Amino acid sequence: MVYASSAATYGSLPSPQMVGNENPENPYGFSKLLMDQIAYKFIKKNPDITVVGLRFFNVYGPREFYKGSTSSMVIQLGHQILDGKAPRLFIGSDKIKRDFIYIEDVIQANIKACNPKKNGVYNVGTGISRSFQDIADILQNELGTSLPTDYFENPFSGYQEHTKADILATQENLSFKVKFSLEEGIKSYIYEIKRLYSEDLIWLILEIHHQKFL
Repeated sequence: MVYASSAATYGSLPSPQMVGNENPENPYGFSKLLMDQIAYKFIKKNPDITVVGLRFFNVYGPREFYKGSTSSMVIQLGHQILDGKAPRLFIGSDKIKRDFIYIEDVIQANIKACNPKKNGVYNVGTGISRSFQDIADILQNELGTSLPTDYFENPFSGYQEHTKADILATQENLSFKVKFSLEEGIKSYIYEIKRLYSEDLIWLILEIHHQKFL
């Protein structure tokens, strides 16, 4: 069994985030940690059965569009830029960093988790932190734009400022190897970002056209 855990189990603990050192700060993170604890108990009683939990960090890539406002900053900023709007970021976004991982690497981790060297819970990230500003800059480079950034105050208290997955155990026991940097992941994703934006635009035009005849 391979199941989805989450980096939310770490809360706002300082980086790097390591399995075995958790501090969830919301019900979602707490529920995932409970799942991991249940998994460990099951593994102890059934050592011959494969059980792997994967703690996903900030995943982005194709097929996430259905998540709407909870989809990654990559697609949200991409569509803002394609709409001719300045990318909106919190003040100090060059210092707010996350471990962003492309969906192809996540798929790789899931496949390799089916045949682990050792059962357990593993981080799925790149082991590298990149800023929200990096995302906006890479997107603008890929889309050929140079819009100014619209900075605004962060309205959230206790906001997680930094994540960086410790993936040593993931590399050792799942033979996991990151293939996509943030630049490579966004470059691979650009076609889908543009396609989805075009489809949304077409539906908006059709809706406006339809309203004229009501």
